[in-house]
Amino acid sequence: MGRVSDAKSRLLEAAIDLIWARSYGAVTVDDICEAAGVKKGSFYYFFKSKDELVAAALYAKWESVRPAFDQIFSPTRPALERLEQAFAYVYERQKELRDTHGCVLGCPFSSLGTEIIAADKTLRDAVQTVTKQKIRYFESALRDLQAEGRLGGQDPAVLARQVYMYYEGVLAQARIVDDLEMLRTVFEGAMRLIGVRPAAAVA
Repeated sequence: MGRVSDAKSRLLEAAIDLIWARSYGAVTVDDICEAAGVKKGSFYYFFKSKDELVAAALYAKWESVRPAFDQIFSPTRPALERLEQAFAYVYERQKELRDTHGCVLGCPFSSLGTEIIAADKTLRDAVQTVTKQKIRYFESALRDLQAEGRLGGQDPAVLARQVYMYYEGVLAQARIVDDLEMLRTVFEGAMRLIGVRPAAAVA
């Protein structure tokens, strides 16, 4: 019963792994079932369609990495350290994925989002919901930086979106040219982008 009971979780994992490494359009339900070791009939027991599965897989993927975000963005850490550690985490994770897949994969949410944005609303909602939740972590750190006097009068919510867009853009380029080293300077580039003031300047 072990393999039957975890069939749904195996489908979720196989879906995100295959689509992340390939693309949404290139992966079929048959591909997902084969990778998960699940019969197609069992697939339709859990999900009505590929879109429904992939939306659920996106939420499951986010829930699996959320604990790392909670730890990295803990208010007990200095605000600037939270941001630096967030980008370090992304680099290390991408390095692990490259070692496994042989190339830089980038962000699964953005990669899928740009591919299916005009497609199923369920998928769009999943990508947009996760994106908003990720941005809130950055906003919390930036609000604390502002309280320290290191952001001037800029709106932390706007800056959080700018930081997120910048780092997602770098991730996309790293995937396109398969260059992991592009991710090493994301933290410094993001801080320059939003004009974080050095601690000495505040003092």
